[in-house]
Amino acid sequence: MLQNRILPILHVLGLVIAVFGLSMLLPLTVSLAIGDDAQLAFDQVFLLTFGSGLMLWLIGRRHRRELKARDGFLLVVTIWLLLPLFGALPLMFHISDLSFTDAYFEAASGLTATGSTLLSGLELLPPSINLWRTQMHYLGGMGIIVLVVAVLPMLGVGGRQMFKAEIPTPMKDTKLTPRMTETAKGLWVAYLIFTVLCVSAFWWAGMSWLDALIHAFSVMSLGGFSSYDASLGYFNSITIEAIAAGFALLASVNFATHFMAMHGISLRPYLHDPEIRWFLFVVLYSCLALAALLWAREVYPDFLTALRYASFNTISVATTLGFATTDYSAWPFVAGMWMLFLSSFCTSAGSTGGGIKMLRAMLLYKQVYRELVKLLHPNAELPTKLGSSVVPNKIIYAVLAFLFIYVASIVVLSFVLIASGLDVVTAFTAVVATINNTGPGLGAVGPAGNYSVLTDFQTWVCTFSMLLGRLELFTLLVVLTPAFWRK
Repeated sequence: MLQNRILPILHVLGLVIAVFGLSMLLPLTVSLAIGDDAQLAFDQVFLLTFGSGLMLWLIGRRHRRELKARDGFLLVVTIWLLLPLFGALPLMFHISDLSFTDAYFEAASGLTATGSTLLSGLELLPPSINLWRTQMHYLGGMGIIVLVVAVLPMLGVGGRQMFKAEIPTPMKDTKLTPRMTETAKGLWVAYLIFTVLCVSAFWWAGMSWLDALIHAFSVMSLGGFSSYDASLGYFNSITIEAIAAGFALLASVNFATHFMAMHGISLRPYLHDPEIRWFLFVVLYSCLALAALLWAREVYPDFLTALRYASFNTISVATTLGFATTDYSAWPFVAGMWMLFLSSFCTSAGSTGGGIKMLRAMLLYKQVYRELVKLLHPNAELPTKLGSSVVPNKIIYAVLAFLFIYVASIVVLSFVLIASGLDVVTAFTAVVATINNTGPGLGAVGPAGNYSVLTDFQTWVCTFSMLLGRLELFTLLVVLTPAFWRK
């Protein structure tokens, strides 16, 4: 039974791993060009990764068949479990005292665009290693499976099943173009265009080309890895902070909306996207409110300084980017908690951000309002609408089920970490930060610290939380159910 499930997906799995191996040529080229002493790690791992992918493809090509929905789920989960293993190898080869647990965590954090790190002394690492960390962000942010579907049309129907299992739930049935391959290409074209603009803007603001590329990969994927322990605060530049915040806001918008705006050379898609108005209102209002709080509590001497730090760090956390320019865990406790709360829902469906997405939050709000009105008017017909479209009740029920699993996952994993010896604040915020793919939490895992304080067991719990959040709960959990494995 297991053999019949695994063999038909091996050729696709092999192709994905091979493409992932080819992506290592970029940091390898950089390492060779600047002579940063990491070439040996990359060339060995490139051969191992590409060779493993090629071998799986050769084994699986004899068992090729049209992939079904279950195949798509199993394939996506298998890919997201295996790629961090290959992604961890350059880190382990170069950083001799890095354990497998820590290396897998770092790679999973990279590929899920979480940005939680347990490394320190980042400035001392070879630039190509830091580039590889953020390149994993970039591949995972839009989704390496979306990339494979875009560049390998030979996947056919299998590509469609992978695409639907990979991308965020609210846009599974989005059809931007008649062919799934063209849709994937369109999303990646928009992603690449914004990345080129972001790199250019960082370079113009004073970064070196390599720093600009590293941080643009982080910003556009809403990841959060940096090449400096002080994160973006290392540069102490209002201009760089404004560029990062601006592109983080762009990356938090549905890339389908970006694609349609570029394709039609029109701003109309942005005006008709119901998530954008809510997203911008919540985030920008929070920036002003937290700035006023910090000024009132005399954390900063004047309102403009408070606005600078409150705005950048609120946008960074709310969009699940995770960069920091100050230790905001030293702010009033309510500020840090509110920022983490925003990370749970602010980004749009189809963006590179984490959390439950603004679309689901809007539907939950409308459903609550509908139930309150029905208490006053029990016989009233009150359809839930997004814009001018009526949302079917089955979607409302699916969103409610998702919210239940989301909250239950946070509670259970938090209690597991607390039982393992972590304090309540560190345990709870570590789970929230990892399941939302945000990066830093509060307490011991706040912006002034990192996840190196965790034991191996706690590290694996947070790794599971990152993967659970990146695959939006159901994609991973459905594979763990007995029903999935029944004939």
